[in-house]
Amino acid sequence: MFQGASALNLDAKGRMTIPSKHRDALSLQCEGRITLTRHPHGCLLLFPRPVWENHREQIAAWPMSARAWQRVFLGNASDVEMDSAGRILIAPELRSAVGMTRDVMLLGMGSHFEIWDAEKLAQDEAQAVANGMPDVLSNFSF
Repeated sequence: MFQGASALNLDAKGRMTIPSKHRDALSLQCEGRITLTRHPHGCLLLFPRPVWENHREQIAAWPMSARAWQRVFLGNASDVEMDSAGRILIAPELRSAVGMTRDVMLLGMGSHFEIWDAEKLAQDEAQAVANGMPDVLSNFSF
């Protein structure tokens, strides 16, 4: 299970270094083979390849009425591999699609990660707090 937030920077080529706390787990779980895809909320999703393959099969089986959503998830999917320094290359098309600049946040979301432009994530989180807790969480407590 991946969790936690990491503030990272993209280099001039669009590469991101996976933090060591996650790099080892990704190396063991999928030998550094990763799939990136776009999420409609404005971030990228990073999946260990075996986890993505399960999702990919489910998405491919969606009915024709969901074709546009298949394009979002499958049409933007990109297989990448960690290099020997633990970096992955985020394609320019994916960076552009979500407005990703140099400063990014990597969020562990259990079975996968979200990669956000740091400024966009801060705006989205501020908006979520301003909107208050959704009704579905009314009985949630720590």
